Amino acid sequence: MVNKKLEDKLESKSIKPTAMRLLILQYLIEQTTTVSLSDIEMAFERSDKSTIFRTLKTFEQSKLIHSIEDGTSHLKYALCLEDCICSPVDLHYHFHCNKCKKTFCLTTLSIPYIELPKNFEMQQANMVIKGICANCKI
Repeated sequence: MVNKKLEDKLESKSIKPTAMRLLILQYLIEQTTTVSLSDIEMAFERSDKSTIFRTLKTFEQSKLIHSIEDGTSHLKYALCLEDCICSPVDLHYHFHCNKCKKTFCLTTLSIPYIELPKNFEMQQANMVIKGICANCKI
């Protein structure tokens, strides 16, 4: 039954549900923070790295996941919210913990609308707050 839900989620984004795509989607659903390509490669160390990378690019192009540049020089990935269309309106803040190095999506905090000069078009905004997360603060 779980696989059917995962298949439906992929198909709703017009993504063919291959075995690897289902495994990566399940992995992403189970995460509480963003993950890097190397995190996913370690989780699936017997899998072809190019397949994992292509899967992430497919997910991102289909707006199933979004990528975050959190200043660590490693792109991180996280699932989009159900109603996300990955437009600048949907952008939210991210929090990067300087201690554990994890990056969290702060989906309840939207990046405010910014009035750009005439003929400028925003395609991406990246707001990363850095500090110590609740788990490390204890």
